[in-house]
Amino acid sequence: MRVKVISRSTDEFTRERSQDLQKVFRNYDPALRSQEKAVEYTRALNAAKLEKIFARPFIGAMDGHVDAVSCMAKNPNYLKAIFSGSMDGDIRLWDIAARKTVCQFPGHQGAVRGLATSTDGDLLVSCGVDCTVRLWKVPMLKMVDTNDAIGDASQPSAVYTWKHAFWGVDHQWDGNLFATVGAQVDIWDQNRSEPINSFEWGKDTVLSVRFNPGEPDVLITSASDRSITLYDLRMSSPARKLIMKTRCNSICWNPREPMNFTAVNEDTNCYSFDARKLDEAKVVHKGHVSAVMDIDYSPTGREFVTGSYDRTVRIFQYNGDHSREIYHTKRMQRVFCVKYTYDGTYLVSGSDDTNLRLWKSKASEQLGVLLPRERRKQEYLDAVKERYKHLPEVKRIVRHRHLPKPIYKAANLRRTMIEAENRKEERRRAHSAPGSMPVQPFRKRRIIKEVE
Repeated sequence: MRVKVISRSTDEFTRERSQDLQKVFRNYDPALRSQEKAVEYTRALNAAKLEKIFARPFIGAMDGHVDAVSCMAKNPNYLKAIFSGSMDGDIRLWDIAARKTVCQFPGHQGAVRGLATSTDGDLLVSCGVDCTVRLWKVPMLKMVDTNDAIGDASQPSAVYTWKHAFWGVDHQWDGNLFATVGAQVDIWDQNRSEPINSFEWGKDTVLSVRFNPGEPDVLITSASDRSITLYDLRMSSPARKLIMKTRCNSICWNPREPMNFTAVNEDTNCYSFDARKLDEAKVVHKGHVSAVMDIDYSPTGREFVTGSYDRTVRIFQYNGDHSREIYHTKRMQRVFCVKYTYDGTYLVSGSDDTNLRLWKSKASEQLGVLLPRERRKQEYLDAVKERYKHLPEVKRIVRHRHLPKPIYKAANLRRTMIEAENRKEERRRAHSAPGSMPVQPFRKRRIIKEVE
Protein backbone atom coordinates (compact mmCIF):
# COMPACT_ATOMS: atom_id res chain seq x y z
CA MET A 1 0.00 0.00 0.00
CA ARG A 2 1.34 3.41 -1.01
CA VAL A 3 0.75 6.25 1.45
CA LYS A 4 1.03 9.94 0.33
CA VAL A 5 2.57 12.06 3.03
CA ILE A 6 2.64 15.87 3.11
CA SER A 7 6.23 16.85 3.60
CA ARG A 8 7.79 20.30 3.74
CA SER A 9 11.41 21.18 3.97
CA THR A 10 12.28 23.41 6.89
CA ASP A 11 14.53 25.47 4.57
CA GLU A 12 11.47 26.83 2.78
CA PHE A 13 9.95 28.59 5.78
CA THR A 14 12.84 29.10 8.18
CA ARG A 15 14.23 32.62 8.35
CA GLU A 16 17.95 33.03 7.74
CA ARG A 17 18.11 35.94 10.19
CA SER A 18 15.79 36.99 12.97
CA GLN A 19 15.21 40.37 11.24
CA ASP A 20 13.92 38.73 8.04
CA LEU A 21 10.20 38.70 7.26
CA GLN A 22 8.33 35.47 7.94
CA LYS A 23 7.48 33.69 4.69
CA VAL A 24 3.76 33.30 4.10
CA PHE A 25 2.32 30.68 1.73
CA ARG A 26 -0.88 31.66 -0.05
CA ASN A 27 -3.23 29.70 -2.25
CA TYR A 28 -4.76 32.04 -4.83
CA ASP A 29 -7.58 29.73 -5.82
CA PRO A 30 -10.72 31.98 -5.91
CA ALA A 31 -12.92 29.10 -4.80
CA LEU A 32 -11.23 29.23 -1.39
CA ARG A 33 -12.02 32.94 -0.93
CA SER A 34 -15.73 33.55 -1.22
CA GLN A 35 -15.47 36.92 0.58
CA GLU A 36 -12.62 38.34 -1.49
CA LYS A 37 -14.68 41.09 -3.17
CA ALA A 38 -16.21 42.16 0.13
CA VAL A 39 -12.75 42.37 1.71
CA GLU A 40 -11.39 44.38 -1.24
CA TYR A 41 -14.36 46.74 -1.12
CA THR A 42 -13.72 47.39 2.58
CA ARG A 43 -10.07 48.03 1.81
CA ALA A 44 -11.03 50.48 -0.96
CA LEU A 45 -13.39 52.28 1.40
CA ASN A 46 -10.75 52.54 4.14
CA ALA A 47 -8.13 53.66 1.61
CA ALA A 48 -10.44 56.44 0.38
CA LYS A 49 -11.05 57.59 3.97
CA LEU A 50 -7.35 57.48 4.85
CA GLU A 51 -6.55 59.49 1.73
CA LYS A 52 -8.82 62.26 3.03
CA ILE A 53 -7.28 62.10 6.50
CA PHE A 54 -3.72 62.41 5.18
CA ALA A 55 -4.51 65.04 2.52
CA ARG A 56 -2.14 67.90 3.37
CA PRO A 57 -1.36 69.52 -0.01
CA PHE A 58 0.02 72.86 1.20
CA ILE A 59 3.76 72.76 1.90
CA GLY A 60 4.69 76.40 2.41
CA ALA A 61 4.69 79.98 1.16
CA MET A 62 7.62 81.93 -0.27
CA ASP A 63 7.40 85.65 0.48
CA GLY A 64 9.73 88.41 -0.62
CA HIS A 65 7.93 90.28 -3.38
CA VAL A 66 6.26 93.55 -2.42
CA ASP A 67 3.65 93.46 -5.18
CA ALA A 68 1.48 90.86 -6.91
CA VAL A 69 3.28 87.97 -8.62
CA SER A 70 2.42 88.25 -12.31
CA CYS A 71 4.47 85.53 -14.05
CA MET A 72 6.77 82.57 -13.45
CA ALA A 73 9.27 80.43 -15.37
CA LYS A 74 10.97 77.12 -14.61
CA ASN A 75 14.73 76.61 -14.71
CA PRO A 76 15.68 73.51 -16.77
CA ASN A 77 19.11 73.27 -15.10
CA TYR A 78 17.76 72.99 -11.54
CA LEU A 79 14.78 70.91 -10.52
CA LYS A 80 14.21 72.98 -7.39
CA ALA A 81 14.61 76.45 -8.94
CA ILE A 82 11.92 78.79 -10.24
CA PHE A 83 11.87 82.39 -11.49
CA SER A 84 9.11 84.83 -10.59
CA GLY A 85 8.28 88.34 -11.75
CA SER A 86 6.05 90.85 -9.99
CA MET A 87 4.03 93.94 -10.83
CA ASP A 88 6.69 96.27 -9.37
CA GLY A 89 9.40 95.10 -11.81
CA ASP A 90 11.18 92.71 -9.42
CA ILE A 91 12.47 89.36 -10.76
CA ARG A 92 13.65 86.67 -8.34
CA LEU A 93 15.22 83.23 -8.54
CA TRP A 94 13.91 80.93 -5.80
CA ASP A 95 15.21 77.74 -4.24
CA ILE A 96 12.01 75.75 -3.72
CA ALA A 97 13.59 73.29 -1.27
CA ALA A 98 14.76 76.05 1.10
CA ARG A 99 11.87 78.37 0.12
CA LYS A 100 14.27 81.32 -0.10
CA THR A 101 15.33 83.86 -2.71
CA VAL A 102 18.69 82.98 -4.21
CA CYS A 103 19.14 85.88 -6.62
CA GLN A 104 17.40 89.07 -7.79
CA PHE A 105 17.39 90.63 -11.25
CA PRO A 106 16.77 94.40 -10.93
CA GLY A 107 16.10 96.65 -13.90
CA HIS A 108 12.48 96.74 -15.07
CA GLN A 109 10.69 100.05 -14.45
CA GLY A 110 7.16 98.62 -14.58
CA ALA A 111 5.27 95.37 -14.23
CA VAL A 112 7.04 92.24 -15.48
CA ARG A 113 4.55 90.52 -17.78
CA GLY A 114 6.55 87.62 -19.17
CA LEU A 115 9.43 85.31 -18.20
CA ALA A 116 10.96 82.50 -20.25
CA THR A 117 14.13 80.42 -20.11
CA SER A 118 16.11 78.94 -22.97
CA THR A 119 16.12 75.16 -23.38
CA ASP A 120 19.67 74.87 -22.04
CA GLY A 121 18.72 76.98 -18.99
CA ASP A 122 21.57 79.49 -19.45
CA LEU A 123 19.42 82.44 -20.56
CA LEU A 124 16.43 84.17 -18.94
CA VAL A 125 14.24 86.44 -21.08
CA SER A 126 12.01 89.00 -19.35
CA CYS A 127 9.66 91.60 -20.76
CA GLY A 128 7.26 94.13 -19.29
CA VAL A 129 5.12 97.22 -19.72
CA ASP A 130 8.25 99.44 -19.79
CA CYS A 131 8.64 98.45 -23.50
CA THR A 132 11.91 96.58 -22.89
CA VAL A 133 13.07 93.01 -23.39
CA ARG A 134 15.96 92.03 -21.13
CA LEU A 135 18.22 89.02 -21.51
CA TRP A 136 19.88 87.76 -18.31
CA LYS A 137 22.67 85.28 -17.85
CA VAL A 138 21.37 82.74 -15.33
CA PRO A 139 23.93 82.41 -12.51
CA MET A 140 25.40 78.91 -12.19
CA LEU A 141 24.61 78.55 -8.51
CA LYS A 142 25.15 75.45 -6.47
CA MET A 143 21.75 75.75 -4.91
CA VAL A 144 22.59 73.86 -1.75
CA ASP A 145 23.52 76.47 0.81
CA THR A 146 21.12 79.39 0.68
CA ASN A 147 21.98 80.81 4.08
CA ASP A 148 24.13 83.45 2.44
CA ALA A 149 22.84 86.93 1.72
CA ILE A 150 20.56 87.37 -1.28
CA GLY A 151 22.66 88.21 -4.32
CA ASP A 152 21.92 90.53 -7.19
CA ALA A 153 22.61 89.37 -10.72
CA SER A 154 24.90 91.63 -12.69
CA GLN A 155 23.49 93.92 -15.36
CA PRO A 156 21.45 92.18 -18.06
CA SER A 157 23.50 90.85 -20.96
CA ALA A 158 21.22 92.74 -23.37
CA VAL A 159 18.38 95.29 -23.19
CA TYR A 160 16.17 95.75 -26.26
CA THR A 161 13.76 98.70 -26.29
CA TRP A 162 10.80 98.52 -28.62
CA LYS A 163 7.75 100.58 -29.64
CA HIS A 164 5.05 99.05 -27.44
CA ALA A 165 4.50 97.36 -24.09
CA PHE A 166 4.86 93.59 -23.85
CA TRP A 167 2.33 91.16 -22.40
CA GLY A 168 4.09 87.83 -22.72
CA VAL A 169 7.18 85.98 -23.92
CA ASP A 170 8.14 82.40 -24.75
CA HIS A 171 11.39 80.82 -25.90
CA GLN A 172 11.68 78.31 -28.72
CA TRP A 173 12.09 74.76 -27.42
CA ASP A 174 15.17 74.01 -29.48
CA GLY A 175 16.75 77.12 -30.98
CA ASN A 176 17.85 80.71 -30.44
CA LEU A 177 14.54 82.42 -31.16
CA PHE A 178 11.98 83.80 -28.74
CA ALA A 179 8.62 85.48 -29.29
CA THR A 180 7.10 88.49 -27.52
CA VAL A 181 3.50 89.63 -27.72
CA GLY A 182 1.78 92.95 -27.17
CA ALA A 183 0.42 95.12 -29.96
CA GLN A 184 1.77 92.47 -32.34
CA VAL A 185 3.73 89.20 -32.35
CA ASP A 186 7.48 89.80 -32.66
CA ILE A 187 10.07 87.08 -33.28
CA TRP A 188 13.51 87.88 -31.87
CA ASP A 189 16.96 86.36 -32.19
CA GLN A 190 19.09 86.33 -29.04
CA ASN A 191 21.89 88.12 -30.93
CA ARG A 192 19.80 90.79 -32.68
CA SER A 193 18.59 94.03 -31.11
CA GLU A 194 15.46 94.22 -33.30
CA PRO A 195 12.83 91.64 -34.21
CA ILE A 196 13.69 89.48 -37.20
CA ASN A 197 10.01 89.02 -38.02
CA SER A 198 6.63 90.45 -36.98
CA PHE A 199 3.10 89.14 -37.39
CA GLU A 200 -0.14 91.06 -37.06
CA TRP A 201 -3.73 89.93 -37.53
CA GLY A 202 -6.10 92.59 -36.23
CA LYS A 203 -5.34 95.55 -33.97
CA ASP A 204 -6.07 94.11 -30.54
CA THR A 205 -3.54 93.29 -27.82
CA VAL A 206 -2.09 89.79 -27.84
CA LEU A 207 -2.04 88.36 -24.29
CA SER A 208 -0.03 85.12 -24.32
CA VAL A 209 2.23 83.05 -26.58
CA ARG A 210 3.48 79.45 -26.53
CA PHE A 211 5.89 77.62 -28.84
CA ASN A 212 4.98 74.06 -29.82
CA PRO A 213 7.18 71.48 -28.05
CA GLY A 214 7.15 69.08 -31.01
CA GLU A 215 7.37 71.48 -33.95
CA PRO A 216 9.79 74.32 -33.05
CA ASP A 217 8.53 76.69 -35.78
CA VAL A 218 4.87 76.59 -34.73
CA LEU A 219 3.49 78.91 -32.04
CA ILE A 220 0.07 79.85 -30.75
CA THR A 221 -1.26 83.08 -29.24
CA SER A 222 -4.42 84.29 -27.54
CA ALA A 223 -5.59 87.90 -27.88
CA SER A 224 -8.04 90.33 -26.32
CA ASP A 225 -10.25 90.19 -29.43
CA ARG A 226 -11.31 86.69 -28.21
CA SER A 227 -9.12 84.95 -30.78
CA ILE A 228 -6.67 82.04 -30.73
CA THR A 229 -4.16 82.26 -33.59
CA LEU A 230 -1.72 79.70 -34.98
CA TYR A 231 1.54 80.92 -36.54
CA ASP A 232 4.22 79.14 -38.54
CA LEU A 233 7.61 80.88 -38.73
CA ARG A 234 8.22 79.31 -42.15
CA MET A 235 5.26 81.25 -43.56
CA SER A 236 5.02 84.99 -44.11
CA SER A 237 1.57 85.34 -42.51
CA PRO A 238 -0.45 83.73 -39.68
CA ALA A 239 -1.92 80.33 -40.51
CA ARG A 240 -5.31 80.02 -38.77
CA LYS A 241 -7.48 81.94 -36.37
CA LEU A 242 -10.27 80.80 -34.06
CA ILE A 243 -12.72 83.35 -32.62
CA MET A 244 -14.59 82.48 -29.42
CA LYS A 245 -17.37 84.25 -27.50
CA THR A 246 -15.08 85.24 -24.61
CA ARG A 247 -11.35 85.82 -24.50
CA CYS A 248 -8.67 83.32 -23.51
CA ASN A 249 -6.20 84.53 -20.87
CA SER A 250 -3.52 81.88 -21.35
CA ILE A 251 -2.74 78.82 -23.41
CA CYS A 252 -0.51 75.74 -23.12
CA TRP A 253 0.49 72.84 -25.38
CA ASN A 254 0.35 69.25 -24.15
CA PRO A 255 4.04 68.20 -24.00
CA ARG A 256 3.26 64.54 -24.78
CA GLU A 257 0.66 65.18 -27.48
CA PRO A 258 2.03 68.30 -29.20
CA MET A 259 -0.92 68.58 -31.57
CA ASN A 260 -3.25 69.30 -28.62
CA PHE A 261 -3.47 72.48 -26.55
CA THR A 262 -5.66 73.81 -23.76
CA ALA A 263 -6.86 77.41 -23.48
CA VAL A 264 -8.19 78.95 -20.25
CA ASN A 265 -11.09 81.31 -20.71
CA GLU A 266 -12.84 84.26 -19.08
CA ASP A 267 -16.08 82.22 -18.95
CA THR A 268 -14.59 80.05 -16.12
CA ASN A 269 -13.98 77.02 -18.39
CA CYS A 270 -10.89 75.49 -20.02
CA TYR A 271 -11.09 74.22 -23.60
CA SER A 272 -8.85 71.51 -25.04
CA PHE A 273 -8.45 71.63 -28.82
CA ASP A 274 -6.76 69.61 -31.52
CA ALA A 275 -4.78 72.10 -33.63
CA ARG A 276 -5.75 70.16 -36.77
CA LYS A 277 -9.50 70.50 -36.08
CA LEU A 278 -10.40 73.80 -34.48
CA ASP A 279 -14.14 73.83 -35.21
CA GLU A 280 -14.94 72.13 -31.89
CA ALA A 281 -13.25 71.59 -28.53
CA LYS A 282 -12.16 68.06 -27.66
CA VAL A 283 -13.00 68.51 -23.96
CA VAL A 284 -14.53 71.32 -21.91
CA HIS A 285 -13.06 71.38 -18.40
CA LYS A 286 -15.46 72.93 -15.87
CA GLY A 287 -15.19 73.77 -12.19
CA HIS A 288 -13.95 77.31 -11.60
CA VAL A 289 -16.47 80.00 -10.68
CA SER A 290 -14.49 82.98 -12.00
CA ALA A 291 -12.12 83.79 -14.87
CA VAL A 292 -9.23 81.34 -15.26
CA MET A 293 -5.91 83.19 -15.46
CA ASP A 294 -3.14 80.66 -16.15
CA ILE A 295 -2.44 77.02 -17.02
CA ASP A 296 0.51 74.65 -17.06
CA TYR A 297 0.75 70.99 -18.09
CA SER A 298 2.53 68.35 -16.04
CA PRO A 299 5.61 66.80 -17.71
CA THR A 300 3.65 63.57 -18.27
CA GLY A 301 0.92 65.38 -20.21
CA ARG A 302 -1.80 63.54 -18.28
CA GLU A 303 -2.77 66.46 -16.04
CA PHE A 304 -2.71 70.22 -15.99
CA VAL A 305 -3.05 72.84 -13.27
CA THR A 306 -5.04 76.08 -13.49
CA GLY A 307 -5.12 79.22 -11.36
CA SER A 308 -8.19 81.41 -11.23
CA TYR A 309 -9.55 84.77 -10.16
CA ASP A 310 -11.76 82.88 -7.68
CA ARG A 311 -8.66 82.36 -5.44
CA THR A 312 -8.30 78.62 -6.08
CA VAL A 313 -5.89 76.29 -7.83
CA ARG A 314 -7.38 73.24 -9.57
CA ILE A 315 -5.87 70.11 -11.10
CA PHE A 316 -7.62 68.51 -14.10
CA GLN A 317 -7.05 65.26 -15.96
CA TYR A 318 -6.19 66.04 -19.59
CA ASN A 319 -9.42 64.30 -20.68
CA GLY A 320 -11.54 64.98 -17.58
CA ASP A 321 -14.43 67.44 -17.59
CA HIS A 322 -14.19 68.25 -13.86
CA SER A 323 -11.22 68.92 -11.59
CA ARG A 324 -9.82 66.05 -9.55
CA GLU A 325 -8.37 68.40 -6.91
CA ILE A 326 -8.96 71.93 -5.62
CA TYR A 327 -6.49 73.85 -3.44
CA HIS A 328 -7.19 77.03 -1.47
CA THR A 329 -6.04 78.83 1.66
CA LYS A 330 -7.56 81.62 3.73
CA ARG A 331 -4.84 84.12 2.84
CA MET A 332 -4.41 83.30 -0.86
CA GLN A 333 -5.91 85.93 -3.13
CA ARG A 334 -6.46 85.93 -6.91
CA VAL A 335 -4.06 83.48 -8.59
CA PHE A 336 -2.27 84.96 -11.61
CA CYS A 337 0.25 82.22 -12.48
CA VAL A 338 0.79 78.50 -11.85
CA LYS A 339 3.57 76.03 -12.73
CA TYR A 340 4.27 72.32 -12.40
CA THR A 341 7.80 71.38 -11.36
CA TYR A 342 9.81 69.37 -13.89
CA ASP A 343 9.34 66.12 -11.94
CA GLY A 344 5.56 66.57 -11.70
CA THR A 345 5.58 66.19 -7.90
CA TYR A 346 4.88 69.79 -6.87
CA LEU A 347 2.96 72.86 -8.01
CA VAL A 348 3.88 76.49 -7.52
CA SER A 349 1.24 79.24 -7.59
CA GLY A 350 1.76 83.00 -7.62
CA SER A 351 -1.02 85.27 -6.42
CA ASP A 352 -2.13 88.81 -5.76
CA ASP A 353 -0.99 88.70 -2.12
CA THR A 354 2.70 88.81 -3.21
CA ASN A 355 3.39 85.17 -2.21
CA LEU A 356 4.42 82.08 -4.10
CA ARG A 357 2.92 78.91 -2.64
CA LEU A 358 4.22 75.38 -2.91
CA TRP A 359 1.73 72.48 -3.15
CA LYS A 360 1.89 68.73 -3.60
CA SER A 361 0.40 67.53 -6.89
CA LYS A 362 -1.09 64.56 -4.99
CA ALA A 363 -2.57 65.86 -1.77
CA SER A 364 -2.10 62.73 0.36
CA GLU A 365 1.25 61.65 -1.08
CA GLN A 366 3.93 60.90 1.52
CA LEU A 367 7.03 63.05 1.14
CA GLY A 368 10.47 61.50 1.33
CA VAL A 369 11.81 58.09 0.35
CA LEU A 370 9.37 55.18 0.46
CA LEU A 371 10.45 51.66 1.28
CA PRO A 372 9.64 49.08 -1.42
CA ARG A 373 6.95 47.52 0.78
CA GLU A 374 5.32 50.92 1.39
CA ARG A 375 5.34 51.71 -2.30
CA ARG A 376 3.80 48.33 -3.21
CA LYS A 377 1.11 48.73 -0.58
CA GLN A 378 0.23 52.22 -1.87
CA GLU A 379 0.06 50.92 -5.45
CA TYR A 380 -2.26 48.12 -4.31
CA LEU A 381 -4.57 50.55 -2.44
CA ASP A 382 -4.67 52.84 -5.49
CA ALA A 383 -5.60 49.88 -7.70
CA VAL A 384 -8.35 48.80 -5.30
CA LYS A 385 -9.76 52.35 -5.19
CA GLU A 386 -9.71 52.47 -8.99
CA ARG A 387 -11.59 49.15 -9.18
CA TYR A 388 -14.37 50.21 -6.79
CA LYS A 389 -14.51 53.94 -7.58
CA HIS A 390 -17.96 53.64 -9.21
CA LEU A 391 -19.66 52.36 -6.05
CA PRO A 392 -21.67 55.06 -4.24
CA GLU A 393 -19.88 55.19 -0.91
CA VAL A 394 -16.35 55.17 -2.36
CA LYS A 395 -17.36 57.65 -5.06
CA ARG A 396 -18.86 60.05 -2.50
CA ILE A 397 -15.75 60.04 -0.30
CA VAL A 398 -13.29 60.40 -3.20
CA ARG A 399 -15.20 63.25 -4.82
CA HIS A 400 -15.98 65.28 -1.72
CA ARG A 401 -14.05 68.56 -1.25
CA HIS A 402 -14.42 71.24 1.40
CA LEU A 403 -14.89 74.60 -0.33
CA PRO A 404 -14.78 78.15 1.00
CA LYS A 405 -18.28 79.49 1.49
CA PRO A 406 -18.08 82.19 -1.26
CA ILE A 407 -16.97 79.62 -3.84
CA TYR A 408 -19.60 77.11 -2.73
CA LYS A 409 -22.35 79.73 -3.04
CA ALA A 410 -21.03 81.02 -6.39
CA ALA A 411 -20.94 77.44 -7.75
CA ASN A 412 -24.57 76.87 -6.67
CA LEU A 413 -25.65 80.16 -8.23
CA ARG A 414 -23.83 79.35 -11.46
CA ARG A 415 -25.44 75.90 -11.57
CA THR A 416 -28.88 77.47 -11.14
CA MET A 417 -28.22 79.95 -13.95
CA ILE A 418 -27.04 77.22 -16.35
CA GLU A 419 -30.08 75.05 -15.57
CA ALA A 420 -32.41 78.02 -16.18
CA GLU A 421 -30.67 78.72 -19.47
CA ASN A 422 -31.07 75.10 -20.57
CA ARG A 423 -34.76 75.06 -19.64
CA LYS A 424 -35.33 78.25 -21.60
CA GLU A 425 -33.65 76.77 -24.66
CA GLU A 426 -35.68 73.56 -24.41
CA ARG A 427 -38.94 75.51 -24.22
CA ARG A 428 -37.92 77.71 -27.12
CA ARG A 429 -37.09 74.61 -29.19
CA ALA A 430 -40.40 72.95 -28.22
CA HIS A 431 -42.37 75.97 -29.50
CA SER A 432 -40.40 76.41 -32.73
CA ALA A 433 -40.79 74.71 -36.07
CA PRO A 434 -39.16 71.24 -36.14
CA GLY A 435 -35.52 71.51 -37.21
CA SER A 436 -35.37 75.32 -36.98
CA MET A 437 -33.31 75.19 -33.73
CA PRO A 438 -30.84 72.31 -33.97
CA VAL A 439 -29.21 71.08 -30.78
CA GLN A 440 -25.64 72.37 -30.63
CA PRO A 441 -23.15 70.54 -28.37
CA PHE A 442 -21.46 72.64 -25.70
CA ARG A 443 -18.06 71.91 -27.29
CA LYS A 444 -19.14 74.03 -30.27
CA ARG A 445 -21.39 76.53 -28.53
CA ARG A 446 -18.63 78.91 -27.38
CA ILE A 447 -16.94 79.06 -30.81
CA ILE A 448 -18.03 81.76 -33.24
CA LYS A 449 -15.97 80.93 -36.35
CA GLU A 450 -12.65 79.73 -37.70
CA VAL A 451 -10.72 81.95 -40.13
CA GLU A 452 -7.94 80.77 -42.43
